[in-house]
Amino acid sequence: MKTILSLKSLLVVALLSIGALSPSLSHSAEQEVDRVAAIVNSTVVLESEVQDMIKNVKAQAKAKSQTLPSDTAIRVQVMDKLINEALILELGDRMGVQISDAQLDETILNLAKSNNMSLEQFRQIIVNDGMSYEAYRESVRNELVLGEVRRASVRRRIYISPQEVANLLETMKQQTSQNEEYNIGHILIEFPPEPKQADLDAAKKRADKVIELLNNGSEFRKIAIASSGDANALDGGSIGWKTINELPTLFAEVIDGKKKGEVFGPIRTGLGFSIVKILDVRGREVVEVEEVKARHILIKPTIILSEAKAEEMLQGFLDQIAAGEADFAELAKEHSEGPTSVRGGDLGWSDPNKYDPAFRDTLASLDIDEYSKPFRSSFGWHITQLTGRRMLDATAQMNENKAYQMLYNRKFGMESARWIKETRDEAYIEIFDQE
Repeated sequence: MKTILSLKSLLVVALLSIGALSPSLSHSAEQEVDRVAAIVNSTVVLESEVQDMIKNVKAQAKAKSQTLPSDTAIRVQVMDKLINEALILELGDRMGVQISDAQLDETILNLAKSNNMSLEQFRQIIVNDGMSYEAYRESVRNELVLGEVRRASVRRRIYISPQEVANLLETMKQQTSQNEEYNIGHILIEFPPEPKQADLDAAKKRADKVIELLNNGSEFRKIAIASSGDANALDGGSIGWKTINELPTLFAEVIDGKKKGEVFGPIRTGLGFSIVKILDVRGREVVEVEEVKARHILIKPTIILSEAKAEEMLQGFLDQIAAGEADFAELAKEHSEGPTSVRGGDLGWSDPNKYDPAFRDTLASLDIDEYSKPFRSSFGWHITQLTGRRMLDATAQMNENKAYQMLYNRKFGMESARWIKETRDEAYIEIFDQE
């Protein structure tokens, strides 16, 4: 949950510091009658809030052996923070931002886990420090609201163009390519020193045949030994691990950024036609995702059709398919409910994590072409057949997402500062002098 992660460092440090929670949580035994330190639109900032936050700042600095500026400088910063928070919380009320008790409980539970504590241990530490647990919960709720309002308000101000993403991706590629190494296989189909057109045509024809064999799954090493005129022929054509800058320029331009297993050529050089295969790549972050292909028949129980009857119907379909008396696709077209029935129940290729958990787990247990037994999901009763699995390279999408997020983070800080300044400029703020 993103909200939890954005607050974790703040709240954990606050918990482990002496009295370092929101200002409303610390109370001295003797407290003077409170007064208003500032008016922020229709909200007031109390002097007790200011003093408590100043004490908390000093306590945290002392715990970390840090030095602080003058009390006057600290007060200015504390007032700014409390005014900003008052404005954002007021805006949150107008926007209708609410944090449910369930979301709040999940946040606090994750904070406890991050400190290797149970919820009860976490709560006891708060109580032992003389703090009200309910007040602590509300301080966390306020922090969650602050985060939600800030993100929602700033997000709409940020625009990232496709060209910005492309430019950053190119920069990232140049930086990471220096660490990448390629294990390259090379086959050279030679022609004579002063070739005639017939020599060139014959060499080109042989090179095309080699590429055809490789693309059809023939072993590179075996073909290199049999056909290559390169000095590395007896090594199976391997020229070893090289960075992109260590490779011949002609090869580097062709393979830069390409994937393991790809074959390139024929590339004409002064010696003949070169065929290059990327045998392996290292130093590159690769992300693969699994997709599955499946089809299913869905029967939804009703008042008339009981759960047991729906399960029995599907088992009957399986028995007919096993006996060769019926075809899965035809049964799906006739009996299955849902949009896939017209396609014979075909779900196409998909990330299994997008499916209902029961459906996902059932597919995970099947071999290719295997049928499942009838099972229940949140949609109803199913039988399914797994018809394929494949691994897709999601590295490009991951890198694009990473570039977008980097640009977003860069702009978020600047736009957040502009947003809060504009919000303050439009607000009524009156700060009262200390007595």
